[in-house]
Amino acid sequence: MAFLEELSWRGLIHDSTDSAELRAHLDSGARRVYIGFDPTASSLTIGNLLPITLLIRAARAGVAPVVLFGGGTGLIGDPSGKSVERVLLSAEDVAANVAQHQELMRGIFARALGPEQMPTFLDNAAWLSRLSMIEFLRDVGKHFPVGEMTKRDTVRRRLDDPNVGLSYTEFSYMLLQAYDFRRLCEDHGVTLQMGASDQWGNIVAGIDYIRRVLRTSAYGITCPLLLRSDGTKFGKSEKGAVWISADRTSPYTFYQFVINLSDDDARRFALFFSLTDREPLEKLFAQHAEAPARRALQRHLARELTTLVHGATATDAAEAASEALFRGDVRALGPEMVGDVFADVPSIDEPVTRLAGDGWPVVDLLIAVGLASSRRDAREHISNKAVLLNGDKVTDPSSAVTVADLLHGSVLLIRRGRREWRVARFA
Repeated sequence: MAFLEELSWRGLIHDSTDSAELRAHLDSGARRVYIGFDPTASSLTIGNLLPITLLIRAARAGVAPVVLFGGGTGLIGDPSGKSVERVLLSAEDVAANVAQHQELMRGIFARALGPEQMPTFLDNAAWLSRLSMIEFLRDVGKHFPVGEMTKRDTVRRRLDDPNVGLSYTEFSYMLLQAYDFRRLCEDHGVTLQMGASDQWGNIVAGIDYIRRVLRTSAYGITCPLLLRSDGTKFGKSEKGAVWISADRTSPYTFYQFVINLSDDDARRFALFFSLTDREPLEKLFAQHAEAPARRALQRHLARELTTLVHGATATDAAEAASEALFRGDVRALGPEMVGDVFADVPSIDEPVTRLAGDGWPVVDLLIAVGLASSRRDAREHISNKAVLLNGDKVTDPSSAVTVADLLHGSVLLIRRGRREWRVARFA
């Protein structure tokens, strides 16, 4: 009951099987819940972090979590929420993605749960790879009326679009996911499946299949999709994905993404993702409402989520970099952090010979990086003390930059005013 109440308070229940029956089922003994993860990319996105936190909440409430990797279904790809057919991956790529996902998840779960609460990790390739076509058609396919399958929203939308359509490969995905639920129920005692709202049709199909074949009850819950302000998903194939692996989205960039959330998005993210208990979280909401300019909610959430995903050390470094950038003390940033912090800042690449002899006049440098329209304009900015090079204020319009001025021997970070940054790299 505590688990369902937690989900309900946070607005994390979009669809559910009969709530009274589910409540009674969860309260009647030790239960197991699973969520499936589609290994169609080498990393996971912040959208995948939502089902991960759902499993963390389940474990903390005494419902044993199971993570199911789609090593088998990933060879086909889930059509749910997709307007075109996925590009099929090789078996080697899918297996590599499963291994990467498991490594990422183990770190996240270990930071949130005790050893005895850790999930069971399974891969549906273990049974799907051994399932023959005849066995699949006889033991699975005969339980799925085509008429009922075509009524599913995901299938109906694709079939109604003459420019796209739906291949039999994707059409069969629902049956494979239902078979997964059946195997997990039969072999591992899993009776509850969770997922995003676009999985409801697949979950219901699995519940009905278990009822027909195993003559027992199974249950399902979906949570709302995590959407951007424009209504699109934070998916792996979507533009501008926020990844949870450090090599795809650095801890600093991840931290900045969260801390820069709007007030409305920050509240939604806190309800969806934060593992902070209800009472202190509600106090934080009230504190933020009284003084939103202080961004207390965003700061709390940025630290909590970055720590959950990347660990406390990476979070400390991200916070220190943010503070150094705010103060203009960029010399405190290490070489790797400089690359992360200024990854999206306009930049130029120049030969180091540009700095030979008497050096490169700062007025010419400002023009080259686009912070001045002319030498006169550049001199005015310098005279107004609005220009900083590697955190140091430039006061002499006739000064020049030499190799000795480079940060980490290769970089110049140029700031005009409070927010205009440029990067010049030398090699």
